[in-house]
Amino acid sequence: MARPIWSGSVSFGLVNIPVKLFSAVSRKTVRFNQIEASTGGRIKQKRVSATTGEEVDYADIVKGYELPSGEFVTITPDELDSLDPVAAKTIDLEEFVDLVDIDPVFYDSAYYLAPAPEALKPYKLLVTAMEESGKVGIAKFVMRSKQYLAAIRPVDGNMLLSTMVYADELVPSTNVELLSGLEDVDVTDRELEMARQLISSLETDFAPDKFTDTYREAVLEMIDRKVAGEETVIAAAPEEEMGSVVDLMAALEASVAEAKSSRTRHPTAKAVEVEDEEEEAKPTKKKAAAKKKPAKKKAAKKTAAKKAS
Repeated sequence: MARPIWSGSVSFGLVNIPVKLFSAVSRKTVRFNQIEASTGGRIKQKRVSATTGEEVDYADIVKGYELPSGEFVTITPDELDSLDPVAAKTIDLEEFVDLVDIDPVFYDSAYYLAPAPEALKPYKLLVTAMEESGKVGIAKFVMRSKQYLAAIRPVDGNMLLSTMVYADELVPSTNVELLSGLEDVDVTDRELEMARQLISSLETDFAPDKFTDTYREAVLEMIDRKVAGEETVIAAAPEEEMGSVVDLMAALEASVAEAKSSRTRHPTAKAVEVEDEEEEAKPTKKKAAAKKKPAKKKAAKKTAAKKAS
């Protein structure tokens, strides 16, 4: 079972909803340990005092802020909590905005907000109201001695909290030298049209389940082979061609052709083609049926004539 990483309450006007915070993401990183090559022994890190050279017990370690002079100001956890005791236990909803107004660059980590047993009704009330209004709540709260900006939105009847970075933490694009000079680059109408066609040929609905970490899977497979005693063959890395000049239009045209070809090879694309063929065949059947109707009328006239005679 998942364990909460934070407990407190969501403050919504004069309403307080007791909640617990759970991680919504479980990282699947392959973790390695540092091993001594000659002995195979694991490398361990020790907390050693720079003054005495002796190992320091974890209980004797406090936080310290380094001054420009090189000296440190020590801060205890109790001193940090005393700065704003309310903020340390409250997620304060300050405003509501549209989800599309938040640039994804501001999002950091995702968490589930789960209600305490006695807070089910106010929790559901807030979730329902947010779903109907289509709004996202912007809040602030303190966790692990850091104040976070957060976006709270309804997802499948639950509240999902995403921590966010502050505006002054974003690196401006002007700091990236390679991004300068783009305003002096011209693209032709034909190049732009081919780029649009490429985008259109690759357009589809987002299905996150079809994407997997193929590199992580390859690493785990290599580890399994080594455990089984197989010898690892190291492939030579391809040489990078720096500054190679390509024919942009030729590359775009080839990309569009490849994208269209892969679409026709896809099972869903074939199913669509079959449906299209069936739709095209339907009008032909109707026309054939329409031609047979006059014959039925003639037969009906002959029957009526016999009865009359």
